[in-house]
Formats: sequence, C-alpha cells, structure tokens
Amino acid sequence: MPEAGEVLPGVRTIAVLRPNAVGDFIFALPALHALRAAYPSARIVYIGKPWHAEFLRDRPGPVDEVAVIPPCPGVGAPLQQACDARAIDDFVAALRAADIDLALQLYGGGRYANPFIRRLGARLTVGLKAQDAEPLDRWIAYAALQNKRLLLLEAAALAGARRLELGRELEVTERDRAEAARVMRPATGQPLVLIQPGSSDARRRWPAHSFARVADALAAEGAAVAVHGTAAEAGVVRDVIGQMRRPAFDLSGKISLAGLCGLLERSALLVSNDTGPLHLALAIGTPAVGIYWLTNLHESGPLLQDRHRAALAVRTHCPVCGEENLRRRCPHDESFVADVPVGEVTELALELLRNR
Repeated sequence: MPEAGEVLPGVRTIAVLRPNAVGDFIFALPALHALRAAYPSARIVYIGKPWHAEFLRDRPGPVDEVAVIPPCPGVGAPLQQACDARAIDDFVAALRAADIDLALQLYGGGRYANPFIRRLGARLTVGLKAQDAEPLDRWIAYAALQNKRLLLLEAAALAGARRLELGRELEVTERDRAEAARVMRPATGQPLVLIQPGSSDARRRWPAHSFARVADALAAEGAAVAVHGTAAEAGVVRDVIGQMRRPAFDLSGKISLAGLCGLLERSALLVSNDTGPLHLALAIGTPAVGIYWLTNLHESGPLLQDRHRAALAVRTHCPVCGEENLRRRCPHDESFVADVPVGEVTELALELLRNR
C-alpha cells in the first residue's frame, strides 16, 4: 500500500459518498475534479440521492455515474427514518460487485458513514472522522468551523488527488439552456439579475423588504429582475415582488435545478441568501452577492473571490431568547442576518453589475 497522499496504482473504480443537498454537492466539486485529475481513466461513482442522478445525467464533469442510495439512517437520511434493510444490503452488494478500488467518505463525521463505506470492500478507504467515529484507512479530523471545500480537498489529497484547478466548476448543458429559454426568454439589451430570497434554514433568510429594496435599485440601474424560489418558497417570492416598486418576474416553482443553471449562466448577477443557488452560481462563474451568517461564511465561502461579494451578519445570540447559537441551536427560527444593511448589499451588487 502506498504512503498516505500517494496515488493508488491500478484504480479502475472510485466511489464517493456524499448524499446531501445542492450546496453540499457544490462544496465537493473541487475535490471531485482533483480526483479526476489524479485518476483520469477511473470511473467515479457518486453515491447520492435521486436529485443527483437527474441533475448529473449527461452533464460533463468529474462524475461518471450516480448510485442512488436507498434511505439509510445516518447516511443521507434521519436516524429515526424507517429503512428497508434488504434494500440497503442489496445496494451494498451491487457496489461490492463493481470492484471498487478507492472509496471516499465525504458525507460527514463518519459515525454512521464510515461503517457504511467500509462495507463496500474497497482496497483503500479515505475520508472524514469525528472523535466518535471509527477510522478509515486514511482520514482527517472532522470538526466544527471548517471550510467545507478545503476540508474535502484535503481528504481527497490523502488519496493522491492534490491538483487544484481554479476555474468553472460546473458545466451548463444545452438541456439547461433550452429549459431556461422556455421559462424566461432572454431580454434584449437588459442584464438579467436573479434574486434568491429563500433558504432551507429560516435563520439564514434576509427580510423580504430588504431584498425588494436591493432589487429596485438594480432595476433602476437597467436590469431585468427575476425572483427565484422553489414551489415551497412561492410565498416569500411573492412577498419580495409585492414590496417592489418596479416589475419583476416570479420564477417560484417554475424551473428545475438544471434550468436554473441555464438562467444563471446568462445572468449578470445573483443576490442570494447562503443557500444552494448561491453556490450553484459561483460554480458556474456568475457574479454573486451572498448574505451570510457569521459561521456560514467561514464554512461555505468559495475558493474564488473575484466574482463573489459577502455581506456578513455577526449576530451570535438569538433575537428572541438571547441564547448564544455558535455551539448549539436554540429552538427559534428568527433571522440571524436581518441586521445586514440594505445599503451594504446594494453597494456590493451595483459594483458587480457595473463591472460585468
């Protein structure tokens, strides 16, 4: 066995475990590209969720295949979720039959994921390890307040994937562009600006009235403004548009993740909470202003900074109960980023829009 950090010879198949959300996948892209550079002829199998399989279908990039993991408590599913043990065993058996040479656990601390990745029978297991997790053949410590992109790059480097290429991380396909064109025809002579006011975590949501004021300033600059959100976020999208003085397009629930890539590619700017579409935009190369809570910028900040601007909230105590939320989460969902000034975000957004 080669020393830690050396390329494993004779690798034909690599499995990468990271079955989580959009932003989490984007965080893994630098590590996935590094693996592809280190093992150019290997087949990279991404163990993910159904959305990964649909999103990555026919998409150029480092991933060759997506293996959709069935609900597995602690590995892509909540611990309390009911699971089909037979389905999990069959899934593991199918992967073992693929003769995996190198398996990477990039999902989390590894309390449940490390035993799972070891079941695949790979020649070498590599990944993350929290204090309460069993070790892999090569591992680095998983802890709080780590930049996720750098952490996953460091884990991949344990398998000899040390090459980092800075540039576009995610390719946009003709399928993406075609859907974007069906949903929203390109404007002639007007830069397109997307606003993303939703977030899976309510504490990371900037107020709708603040987004509306920034959107109006960008429209006054000559931009066509569209407000994006999932179908579940339609209410907040309508709230933003309802408080604007200028017209905007409502995209809530009208476009898939792939189509959003097509829109982002032709957008001059995205203004967003710290959520999946923000990191999607940055991976594509679209200029973006992100509104971050204190620790989230540290954990999810991108590697490239030229087209990225951050508006940072430094609040650490809950505005309802006053409890400090750095070490544990209180039960309240009040925004921790509401104090970010509208003027600051507007200034950052106008700078990027004018310098496009």
